[in-house]
Amino acid sequence: MISNDLVQKVLASAVARGGEFAEIFVEDKKTSSASLDDGKVEELSSGISRGAGIRVVVGDTTGFAHTADLSESGLLKAAEAARSVALSAQGGIKAVQVGPPDIYSARSLTINPSQIGKREKIHLLERMDNAARSTSGSIRQVSAGYGDSYRQILVANTDGVFATDQQVRTRIAVSTIAFGDTGMQTGYETAAYTMGYEMFDDVVVEELARMAAERAVRKLSARPAPSGILPVVLKGGSGGILFHEACGHGLEADHIVKDSSVYKGKIGELVASPLITLVDDGTVNQQWGTANIDDEGKPSQRNVLIENGVLTDYMWDGLRARKSHRSSSGNGRRQSYQHLPMVRMTNTYLLEGSETPESLISNTDHGIYVARLGGGQVNTATGDFVFGMTEAYLIENGQITHPLRDANLIGNGPDVLKKIDGVASDFSITPGTCGKDGQSVPVGCGQATLRITGVTIGGTANG
Repeated sequence: MISNDLVQKVLASAVARGGEFAEIFVEDKKTSSASLDDGKVEELSSGISRGAGIRVVVGDTTGFAHTADLSESGLLKAAEAARSVALSAQGGIKAVQVGPPDIYSARSLTINPSQIGKREKIHLLERMDNAARSTSGSIRQVSAGYGDSYRQILVANTDGVFATDQQVRTRIAVSTIAFGDTGMQTGYETAAYTMGYEMFDDVVVEELARMAAERAVRKLSARPAPSGILPVVLKGGSGGILFHEACGHGLEADHIVKDSSVYKGKIGELVASPLITLVDDGTVNQQWGTANIDDEGKPSQRNVLIENGVLTDYMWDGLRARKSHRSSSGNGRRQSYQHLPMVRMTNTYLLEGSETPESLISNTDHGIYVARLGGGQVNTATGDFVFGMTEAYLIENGQITHPLRDANLIGNGPDVLKKIDGVASDFSITPGTCGKDGQSVPVGCGQATLRITGVTIGGTANG
């Protein structure tokens, strides 16, 4: 992307006169997207983003500058700007030496999405539209979207890191609206992987569309959700977002350092049910949060955060790891070259257990079966959360019965972890987009079906 000699020159300039650490991050990203709304093409776009971000650290001060000019003069100006912010009065010159880069290729790329014509991509969306509408006459509105990206990055720093990676991601999604006597209900499905267009060799878009349509239609007969504290059975994959938000963010080292996490100082303590092992893993094959390296050049790895209920470690980026005299866990991620890296999750999931989903349901006399969670909010300092249930059913006498209207799941992350009394073996991961401090990155969230002995349901019916 830029020559080795230029990388070395830029880093040398960045640490001239006393810089302790410098890093250059170069990104070349190409995107393509299409959307279909009620059978009509609403958007068809492509984009290119190319530039570099340069970071200089002196003590507790970080200087950062980014530029779209990848010429030698443009990069040196950015290095000087970052250095001027971070520079201390210590003076001196620091020599910089980097070796040949560690070069990684795309993890899975049989068919480059850029080689597929726009007409074929739109045809995928039209197939989804037709499949959703043919499911039921109640389906009145269908929206479908497609997107792919090719991202090439180069990362080098004065600690000797020098690596490049290629990341290809492909995504498709469908949203449906059904109308009936009780009003309007929605259904949504998506598939997203770190791979090329060959994703559609396995992903049948008609099946996704039918699932979204059937979800919306089932909810037309939904009754008000009960209120109060009830046992909850979370379907495999669907509840991963709960643990991502309510537990995962609290295990990111920046929250620990700022004393804004309920998990600070609890390494070695029992913080969850012994049935629970929580992992963050950027190496899971082809999942949405997978990459060869993080955005600081650290190879992705599998990090066990909670093992058999005991807190074992936090997630670390390079900057926090340096200050704590330890190594990064490969969790330094950024939205683009225009952003500083921070501690972020990759694919975060609970390991599967040995029970079956059927046994967890049949052993629940009265409770809620949550087939899909929506968005939510969490306070990392306390672990308190609120999540929307976008598909849920009543459990009566050990059987799933009536669909329920959308309601909230309210609780506390550490408390919920301790109340899990059964985990099944039907593990799956769902893709998502994680937002933090104004930056968004792709992530995976996963778990097997599990049961929580008691969670507050914010419904409107009497429990």
